[in-house]
Amino acid sequence: MYFYVGSPNSQYNDFIEFTIGATVFNGNTTRVDAWALPLAIRLHSHSGEDIQLGDSQDLFTMSRDQVFQSFQNAVPQQFKVLAQTQAPYRIIAPGSDPSFRTGGVNANYYTAYAQSVGVNEPTSNIFGCAGTMGADAAKCAALNRHTATLPAAQQQDPTKFYTGGDPANWYAKYWHDHGINHLAYGFPYDDVAGQAAYASQQNPQWMEVAVGF
Repeated sequence: MYFYVGSPNSQYNDFIEFTIGATVFNGNTTRVDAWALPLAIRLHSHSGEDIQLGDSQDLFTMSRDQVFQSFQNAVPQQFKVLAQTQAPYRIIAPGSDPSFRTGGVNANYYTAYAQSVGVNEPTSNIFGCAGTMGADAAKCAALNRHTATLPAAQQQDPTKFYTGGDPANWYAKYWHDHGINHLAYGFPYDDVAGQAAYASQQNPQWMEVAVGF
């Protein structure tokens, strides 16, 4: 479901993903490709269960310029360009930015770290969980969270995520830092270890979507 600010063909647009079955709702907000608008979902079931997910309140209280500046203040130098490439419309994921692709200034951002754990994929494929990473969700998640060199038992421990320095998906970390319950879909396999802004609710009654700006 897409949301447009100003007009039906506005470049200020974003979306949520969901499916509704006979007795279940499955849905999420996503930052896998980009962030363009503050979004949050509230789900309520016939049994009284109430779930909230998506961007946290602070993103709704900021102006667009403030969010873009907040992002740039929070991330390392290589990632600041993500708030510039398609500004003022969206902050894009690193795998979509030319600087992290073959021939770009940050094309080798993940090379040494990935090779140290036996992965020979370009940086953009690691951010996007593409190529061989598409078949190894746990490994791709560990690379994005900088836990791939930890003992296997610690690689999916949320207390270890983004604590080991570079390289890491600092774009994804920002949305976790500004997500309800620190959950966000910052890269394709961010659901590994239950970190995605995703909900599956039985007997759904209604849904509300908060849209900022």
